[in-house]
Amino acid sequence: MTRTGAQLRIARNAAGVSLRAMAARTNFSKGHLSNVEAGRRSVTPDVVLAYERALGDAVDRRGLLTGMAATVVASTAVADLIRAGFTAALHGGGPVDSWLARVDEYGQLYMTVGADQLQRRLAADLVVLQQHLDSAPLWGVAARLLTTFGKTTGDSDEAVSWYRLATTAADRSEDNQVRVWVRGRAALALAYEGARLATAVELADQALAIDDTPSPGRLTALVARAQAAAVHGDRTGALRLLDDARRMFDVAGSSEQTSDFAIPEWRFHTFASMLLSRLGDPAAAAEQDAADRTRPPELLRFATHIELHRGLMLAKAGDVTGGTAYARAALGRLPAEKRSQSLKLMLAEVECGRQPAVS
Repeated sequence: MTRTGAQLRIARNAAGVSLRAMAARTNFSKGHLSNVEAGRRSVTPDVVLAYERALGDAVDRRGLLTGMAATVVASTAVADLIRAGFTAALHGGGPVDSWLARVDEYGQLYMTVGADQLQRRLAADLVVLQQHLDSAPLWGVAARLLTTFGKTTGDSDEAVSWYRLATTAADRSEDNQVRVWVRGRAALALAYEGARLATAVELADQALAIDDTPSPGRLTALVARAQAAAVHGDRTGALRLLDDARRMFDVAGSSEQTSDFAIPEWRFHTFASMLLSRLGDPAAAAEQDAADRTRPPELLRFATHIELHRGLMLAKAGDVTGGTAYARAALGRLPAEKRSQSLKLMLAEVECGRQPAVS
């Protein structure tokens, strides 16, 4: 057993929290936490921070976790950031085409890797990029990377601060398609999670006002408005906006299957599934089946999205206990390193058996 793993076990026991309860509180599997505490798996910053949040002030006052997170984070994430940033800087910032290729790479990585891994890589590149922002196209690169970075954070307020910065960078790009995409994608991220809805609507409306040309950014803005209406309980408005988005998808949908910058068929079905599940609409089942049928098999995180939507449908039908059990089991099958903030918020929505709190 490693010293850090043993400290986590001691802190958990001191707080009177079982391993099963800790798994439920942190959204890591019981088996994963058991392996971490026993030293069979490495202690990562996200696990330590999860323990600190879950166990609260009681253990902090006793000094059981004091300084641990700082030590673990500093020795991994921060050190990796500094090393990667300096390595990239020493080799030069690279031409615009090189950065555009990196944007495309991040669009694909977003679909397959976990938030922590993606955040560290993005942070290193952003450290370098900020030293080379000498043209409008590079501001466009920065805007898209900042939007993706915001989606890796575990806090909605923090995410919004990155989205705001991304919109400023997008405006510097002088590219309306970038300006629309950044605002639409940020709005959809918030609305899909049921978080900061006033901000989501504001950003979506800005996107729709900038340019009426059909595009993935305009499509995401329409879906964001539809999701926000669903959370507010506006069934008529949500379905009308979803129909508007379907018509936009017919024009702006993509054949690219595994990029965050594209909206292929399976992804639109996933967005529609979430909205209809929130409304408790039986039509959600058809969208879920279509998403499963058309989605590339390697996109495990998005398969879990659909499973959580099914759990939400059970909860909306009145079986909150069954829906919660179904959703927790689905999330538990997904490796911890592939989970996202969206999944955690969806699980919370299922557990409540109602719409998320409107903010």
